[in-house]
Amino acid sequence: MQTSALSIGVVAAPHRVPHKRITLINPPSVFLLDERGVPPLGILYVADSIVGAGHDVSVLDLSGLDQPLKALEDFLRNADTDVVGITATTPQMTAVRRITETIRTLRPELRIILGGPHVTLTYAAMQKAPDRTVHRAYKASLRLEGLFDVLVRGDGENAIHRALAEDCPRVVNADDPHGGLYLSKAQINALPFPDRNLLDLKSYRFHVQGKEATSLIGQRGCPYGCNFCTGRQSPMLRFPRIRSPQSVIAEVELLYRTYGYEAFMFYDDELNVSPKMVELMNGLADLKEKLGVDLRFRGFVKAELFARNEIQAQAMRRAGFDELLCGFEGANDFILTNINKKATLADNARAVENAKKHGLRVKALMSIGHPGESDETVRDVEEWLVKMDVEEFDCTIITTYPGSPYYDDALPHQDPGVWTFEHRETKARLHSVDIDFLETDGYYKGIPGQYESFVFTDFLTSAQLVARRDEVERNVRAKLGLPWPTSRQAVKFDHSMGMGLPPNILRQSSNAIG
Repeated sequence: MQTSALSIGVVAAPHRVPHKRITLINPPSVFLLDERGVPPLGILYVADSIVGAGHDVSVLDLSGLDQPLKALEDFLRNADTDVVGITATTPQMTAVRRITETIRTLRPELRIILGGPHVTLTYAAMQKAPDRTVHRAYKASLRLEGLFDVLVRGDGENAIHRALAEDCPRVVNADDPHGGLYLSKAQINALPFPDRNLLDLKSYRFHVQGKEATSLIGQRGCPYGCNFCTGRQSPMLRFPRIRSPQSVIAEVELLYRTYGYEAFMFYDDELNVSPKMVELMNGLADLKEKLGVDLRFRGFVKAELFARNEIQAQAMRRAGFDELLCGFEGANDFILTNINKKATLADNARAVENAKKHGLRVKALMSIGHPGESDETVRDVEEWLVKMDVEEFDCTIITTYPGSPYYDDALPHQDPGVWTFEHRETKARLHSVDIDFLETDGYYKGIPGQYESFVFTDFLTSAQLVARRDEVERNVRAKLGLPWPTSRQAVKFDHSMGMGLPPNILRQSSNAIG
């Protein structure tokens, strides 16, 4: 495991259990254009904690495989493992259900632990409801409890040890800042860097400014309250816990020296939420000079913070940023109010102008299907993107995921199976079809031309939202001369490999046995 002087201080296992052999599974993400784009750092942090407690751990990476269930079956027939841990976001849950059913069929004795955002956000949604038993999240939680042996809410690094204990509860709650399993800011900063040797890192293909790149995370949590965004009631995702600039810089240097990466993607929501963002940028610039290497970076910013502080743009450019991503989402102040975005249309325009002034390209992240969405507000998105002359964009259709106010605060509609969110001030409404995420692939972002909408407004049906989204994509790309996004072919798994799995599928810790 790679560490640095800045990363000493592994979180101690709060619940000692006998030695176990644990397999962590990264499930497929078929909604992505390229499943082998972003390494699953979350399970690597959990893996480090498991190894630190003396257990053996392997990571079974099913992302991007042509036949992931065949790979899983081959593993289960030959693997020496006691426990399976799976992490999942909401749109991965149909794949996770199939994985779990396969495990139950071939290895029914194995304990199956599910953690990750979907569990965390489902229970956060249920707890917020005035009457939990009538909220749709309650039904969703019962489905989860019937399928998995243990569910982990919140941070996994401490919670995994409680989940491994024989006397653990069905739901381990690490999403409570006062519960003992939640990671403090100091603990986040003291975690060892994730052991990327547990993945076939080079099979993850991502580029920043033409250079082979990898990803890292400098903070957990976002303090803002966008109504479409999940985690607004979950402390793990609501309260920012930000690593020090020194820790992040040390990880960048390690990734360069160990793996040769010269380009990096930050998956922080968002970089300029940190009060030390400029300090981090200056430190990265200093690291470039120290190494004598043209390091390059890419990441997300919050529009109004970026619009009101030109120093941020200057610092990002000096650090080696060429492109930034920003979730502008809407192009109409009425829609931005309904989103609770906190940024105005003028803020969004100023953010783009600041970026361009300092040589930063902008990828605008837009979405439609918000309360009050109409033909007019969708046209505003198209016209604004063209007016701003953005270098790249995507436009998605909202899906109401557990943990977002659009889901958590919705009430049953007069039509069965439909729930309605109403904005308190504007009274604009968004209607969503109730989805069983274990059965239905409710993707937030999909492949252009293959979108499906599970929401509708008082002015646009689900089918009309899909048609308008496709028009925006087609028209803006034509007017700005932008290429269409393309996907790469999945990694092929040859099931005839018998006893062994390819190294890009299965990796084990150095002390693994069997």
